[in-house]
Amino acid sequence: MGHQHFNGLKTALLFGTLGAVVMGASWLLFGQSYTALLIGLGLALAINFISYWKSDSIALRAMRARPVSEAEQPVMYRIVRELSTAARQPMPRLYVSPTMAPNAFATGRNPRNAAVACTDGILQMLDERELRGVLGHELMHVYNRDILTSSIAAAMSSSITMLAYGALYFGGGDEDRPNPIAGLLLLLLGPLAAGLVQMAISRTREYDADEDGARLTGDPLALASALRKLEMGTRQLPLRSERDLVSTSHLMIANPFRGDGMSRLFSTHPPMAERIARLEAMAGYRR
Repeated sequence: MGHQHFNGLKTALLFGTLGAVVMGASWLLFGQSYTALLIGLGLALAINFISYWKSDSIALRAMRARPVSEAEQPVMYRIVRELSTAARQPMPRLYVSPTMAPNAFATGRNPRNAAVACTDGILQMLDERELRGVLGHELMHVYNRDILTSSIAAAMSSSITMLAYGALYFGGGDEDRPNPIAGLLLLLLGPLAAGLVQMAISRTREYDADEDGARLTGDPLALASALRKLEMGTRQLPLRSERDLVSTSHLMIANPFRGDGMSRLFSTHPPMAERIARLEAMAGYRR
């Protein structure tokens, strides 16, 4: 299925902006030290390249997900097989996470190396029609290469952080030592700026996966109904904000953490009410 939202252009513009920030910060903090710049960027990209290739196992391990057989989850298998066939894509591996916090996510570097996982909570909360809507959404994340987008954004974020640390601790001699105040500001504000860009990319991903998934299933209202239940369920049973879970939370269909006040501003997920409204508009639903 083709992607029709110009998401690649939007993402390219965001990457370009963040890349300019990285280069500008490097010039400010390291002066003419092109070697230091290349080493920092190269190391960050290498680390995240490895993370990209291992993204499926990292996310699945964080959620303690285990592979399930068709005998264990016949409904999940039937839905994913039907949707994969309709999209003319290979069948992904299926996993279940032993947590009652309702959520689902997809991971993997491409459709041939993809995995889709559901928690015990979401499997118990949703009916088959709603689960079909959720699984269609997750499959479209794989087909739209959203895992690649997230990996590149993470690489750029790491680059800014590493440059900031390098400026503070390996800034050169007395004559060319970078401004320590500038270095401290970059150390504090650089990752924040990178996180905001990553948030914008993730929010774009979610809207597009909602729309494409609804087209794949032919039932936008099923996903809208599932999102309503997930909004209530994640509020009542949020995940623990542990580091390994935070690093994979952007993959999930709903924000897995309880967020209020300013924390909502920095959420990688768009407002659930807006997502539901868009799906209802697709179906021509009028209140």
